[in-house]
Amino acid sequence: MIAQASSPQCDSSSTSGTNNMVPIVVNGGPVNNGFNEAFVSVTVCVPSTSTCQTIDGIVVDTGSEGLRIASSALRIALPQQNTGTGAAVVQCLPFLDGVTWGPVMTADVKMAGEQANAIPVQVIGADRFAVPSSCSSQGTPEETPTDLAGNGILGIGQFDTDCGLGCTIPGASNPGLYYACSNASTCQITTQPEANQVVNPVARFASDNNGVVIQLPAVAVGGLPSLTGALIFGIGTQSNNGLGSARVFTVDASGNMRTTFNNQSYPAFIDSGSNGIFFLDTPATGLPPCPISGGFYCPPTLRQFSATTVGNNGASAVVSFNAGNIDAINATFAVVSEATGSNPGAFDWGLPFFYGRAVYTAIAGRSTPGGIGPYWAY
Repeated sequence: MIAQASSPQCDSSSTSGTNNMVPIVVNGGPVNNGFNEAFVSVTVCVPSTSTCQTIDGIVVDTGSEGLRIASSALRIALPQQNTGTGAAVVQCLPFLDGVTWGPVMTADVKMAGEQANAIPVQVIGADRFAVPSSCSSQGTPEETPTDLAGNGILGIGQFDTDCGLGCTIPGASNPGLYYACSNASTCQITTQPEANQVVNPVARFASDNNGVVIQLPAVAVGGLPSLTGALIFGIGTQSNNGLGSARVFTVDASGNMRTTFNNQSYPAFIDSGSNGIFFLDTPATGLPPCPISGGFYCPPTLRQFSATTVGNNGASAVVSFNAGNIDAINATFAVVSEATGSNPGAFDWGLPFFYGRAVYTAIAGRSTPGGIGPYWAY
């Protein structure tokens, strides 16, 4: 998505770090169908009140921006966002594997000692508004915890908002993520000011607001039933989120770096919300597709690969990874490092990339010890 950079902000405090960290768990999730999905708990409140709910099983996603909650998991009534003419604002957001539809509401969002006040969030699957064909045609609907493999999505990617300037422009150039619904059956694509767009909650924290760090232990070949790590807010703002020896990889205007594989260069991104390393296709990799697990590769024996990630700044690093037979594993284990799949013409470094690393995601326009975001570092 296109996003406009904000003014640089950085908290230089040095505290214990316990107020900027929440645990991550990788397991089957709230409906026990998660596979390589990282979950956290998020507290949402009716703005400026003590009417709050803590919701667990929220998928951590560095590949998107904004908090999205399955309506079936939400038990408090959040205020609806409306246009200036009184129409309800509803969002259609396509992901690689489907599309979410639901109203934009306002909430205070709390994690650890951090809080984002009165920010726009999406409530997925609320049946108050019929899905228009211009949205449903963009992918398979993802409306329930079963569809999402979680109770929602915490988008903590490289940008402030989920659309940016593109959604403020009327006409054909508008990507059509926001709708004005005058009633339950009449919804039309509308412009949406950046201040009212669904926002990366971290970007609205009072401090520790320049990015995030995800730390997960290494996972040996063969799989695990569960795994525990940490989501840390801020980069270089407290004693627990310094860059250390991590290498910075800046990105292009589309938010991509590059990956070199077999002497060919491809666009690439790092995405904790993807449950495998998805790269190229069978002719390019020599890996057969799985008969059962759609989209994944299933080689008969373990295959070892290496590729080189390259930042827009010229930084590079060799990444070694494995491809295994997912059909033989994912019915037993929820944590699998050798999960790979197809992504023609590009590299999607999903959650297995995070195993055994501290991975940093810096927000666009924010100052960090590694420079101004956006970038990834590891």
